[in-house]
Amino acid sequence: MAEQLMKYSEAVKEFDPVIGLETHVELSTNTKLFCPAPISFGAEPNTELTPVSLGLPGSLPVLNEAAVDYAIKLGLALHCQINEWSQFSRKNYFYPDMPRDYQISQYDKPTNGEGYLDVELEDGTVFRVPIERAHIEDDAGKNTHVGGSDGRIEGADHSLVDYNRAGVPLIEIVTKPIEGAGDRAPEIAGAYMRAIRDIVRALNISHARMEQGNMRADVNVSLRRSPSDPYGTRSETKNVNSFRGIERTIQYEIRRQAAILDKGGEILQETRHWDESAQATAGGRVKSDADDYRYFPDPDLVMLHITPEHVERIKAQMPEMPRERRNRLKGEWQFSDTEMRDVVNADALDLIEETVKLGATPAGAKKWWLGELSREANAKGVGLEELSVTPQEVADVEQLIADGKLNDKLAKQTMALVLQGEGTPAEVVAKHGFKVVSDDGALQVAVQEAMDAQPDVVAKLKAGNMKPMGALIGAVMRATKGQADAKAVTKIVMEKIKG
Repeated sequence: MAEQLMKYSEAVKEFDPVIGLETHVELSTNTKLFCPAPISFGAEPNTELTPVSLGLPGSLPVLNEAAVDYAIKLGLALHCQINEWSQFSRKNYFYPDMPRDYQISQYDKPTNGEGYLDVELEDGTVFRVPIERAHIEDDAGKNTHVGGSDGRIEGADHSLVDYNRAGVPLIEIVTKPIEGAGDRAPEIAGAYMRAIRDIVRALNISHARMEQGNMRADVNVSLRRSPSDPYGTRSETKNVNSFRGIERTIQYEIRRQAAILDKGGEILQETRHWDESAQATAGGRVKSDADDYRYFPDPDLVMLHITPEHVERIKAQMPEMPRERRNRLKGEWQFSDTEMRDVVNADALDLIEETVKLGATPAGAKKWWLGELSREANAKGVGLEELSVTPQEVADVEQLIADGKLNDKLAKQTMALVLQGEGTPAEVVAKHGFKVVSDDGALQVAVQEAMDAQPDVVAKLKAGNMKPMGALIGAVMRATKGQADAKAVTKIVMEKIKG
């Protein structure tokens, strides 16, 4: 039975939404958090295991130093307080893919304490998201439900467990309650998650591929009548693994909770799940509080001591952060705010920067990646980086244009054939004989024929109306099979008119 929903515009007028995000970032270390088991996405199930990752009796954890350094890097990027002393605790709960029946996590003594992240929205507004902590923990395994729809447990007749992911190091970034978002709560959450992805990739500590589970979020939503009221009862939608899913989860939960509260009902504190096919959340279990997990310090792990000197060494290794990099490139490329937002929204910044480094102009690189190539990616339903064309090939096409060897039409034909796998731009040009007709005699003949065929256009040009020039250029292009230089054609036309 479909749940009742209030219109979003009405819901955010009547209620003040408060959101929170618990973002799980899987670290790209070579081995797991507490054992030397390797990590590789897509490995044969239950092959990347040790007694520690299986939780076998007598096995003892040994902390992965690289994971700790990765956590410190992320803490610095999020302006967190890096705690000199932190502690691992056991978070106790039963779940089939948790072989020890407890998770090794951090509770009241995390590695990274309070911080914040400033996120930029599409209109240039900057919103500060407060962060409570960014702590280290190990991941659970993965359940695969067989027999149900879309791999969900509903309707399944049995489940399979793959423990390869059990023990993979994670950073969980927990925000404080995010207040003051109003009707922009979904947009702010999406911008925050994209910023986190960009940061962990810049730090080279995670692949942050949401479709592979490298990055996912638990989304908390509650409503209250007024910003001065206490927080409302929250729902927690678990493991949402797409930016759009996170935004739509928040929008749906605001509408759902508003409809309940408007009729005098009460919100159940529970976990929920985002159903992409239904574009709705569905109830899970009653949400546990921290007390229910019976946290206590892990007796097999000593407290973690991170000296100020160690933090300073890591701070010296920090790369340029994404927001600062975008601002620098915007200035270097002389892009407007709108142009830069278009580049970022298309996930084309890295591709354009690499293309520019290989010799293309910023405007030329942007033209290709946000024009022809973006349309091709959209038609295929893939990301730009998944297209079978490289920044080097885009830069090569731009160079052929700059050298006068290709015009825009021939360049587009060349790029289309590169995308079809016919070779590099140079190979495509040689194979198909693409070249700009620059022979003055041939162009003179083609222009004169076009002018003789369109005396009315010639008369308008002679009278000072330049708008019909395109008709003559088009005729010459057809006569030369698209190989004429449009600038040269225009020059010849003007010379003949004045002569």
